[in-house]
Amino acid sequence: MSPVHHLCRELIAIPSVNPDGDPGTPHTGEKACAEFVGGFLSALGAEVSYEEILPSRPNVIGRFPSNPAPAGLRKPRILLAPHTDTVSVAGMTIDPFGGDVRDGRLYGRGACDTKGTMAAMLTALQQIGPRIPDLEAEIVFVGFMGEETGQWGSRDYAAKYAGAHDFALIGEPTDCAVVHTHKGSYWCSLTTTGRAAHGARPELGENAILKMQPVIAALYQDFIPRLQAPEFHHPVLGDSTLNLGTIHGGTRSNIVPDSCTIRLDIRFTPAVHRRGIAAMLQEFLDEKGLPVTVVRDKDAICAPLDTPAQNPFVQQLAACGNGTTGAPWFCDAAWLAAAGLPAVAAGPGSIAQAHTADEWITLEALDEGVVFYRKFLEQIRSFTNG
Repeated sequence: MSPVHHLCRELIAIPSVNPDGDPGTPHTGEKACAEFVGGFLSALGAEVSYEEILPSRPNVIGRFPSNPAPAGLRKPRILLAPHTDTVSVAGMTIDPFGGDVRDGRLYGRGACDTKGTMAAMLTALQQIGPRIPDLEAEIVFVGFMGEETGQWGSRDYAAKYAGAHDFALIGEPTDCAVVHTHKGSYWCSLTTTGRAAHGARPELGENAILKMQPVIAALYQDFIPRLQAPEFHHPVLGDSTLNLGTIHGGTRSNIVPDSCTIRLDIRFTPAVHRRGIAAMLQEFLDEKGLPVTVVRDKDAICAPLDTPAQNPFVQQLAACGNGTTGAPWFCDAAWLAAAGLPAVAAGPGSIAQAHTADEWITLEALDEGVVFYRKFLEQIRSFTNG
């Protein structure tokens, strides 16, 4: 196996499961992984620091030295940023931390999302090695914590340092295509209330589940078409979508349910974001006179990403890989872009393998990722001052 294969296996072997929900293991949090990455960056000559975003959950930051640009020129400042956390390991059919290799595939939680991209980025930097200061770009590497829930690491970094960079490359499995635009997301709950009664006398109660029926019907018959109106269509992303993910109501079959709650996941285009997705939903419910209460998740809205494909860094990166594309999912790039930093997501592996019970990445993809990142970093050229 090549160095990037070994490095990816080492990263997989470090549990860094996001503690949100049911992690499936007591070994949660990104600290151990961040410290491993910090040691690797330090060995390459970076100045390493850790910024604790949540208890024992830091961002790891590696700032590489850079020699001055020639007179009249300025080196662009490039951010390389995969995330160090993974999703839950509950229900996995393989050893989540084993890093087993079979039939040209490397298995384990994070192999694809995003320890594979992280290994490829780090190996590309390792190959450039002592020449990093001579690159025509200043390089900062950040391992973001908390991407899988809340994106706390990228939010914090964007608030503090977005203005210190010219371009951000987020490590995500995109088959080395450049995701320059993706949909935003809005997670919320809708609740109807009723009045409990004995199941033998339902006429004495008010069934909250039955009250939810017209709400669901209206969402699918009328609200989705509103989200998908022509003015909200995106040439790359297409139309916004709505998914009813869960429904909960009642406590026993012999009690009239006094409460029913559904959970929605709305993925929306940049035009819907400009209109305001939360306001659109509330206005629709009010207009229809539907008896429902909306409860937004904390920090429920993740903005869409819409970095112009014509951005010169996007064009250069796309030429090193497999062109440009969009995505229905969201990632850390959105928070950096919202703070004014042009950002994209790109890296080896396929999103189809992310979060699966037998997550894997091919060894060939890892090798291709190293070439992809290294080629981009070595081809960047300095700006003309002014």
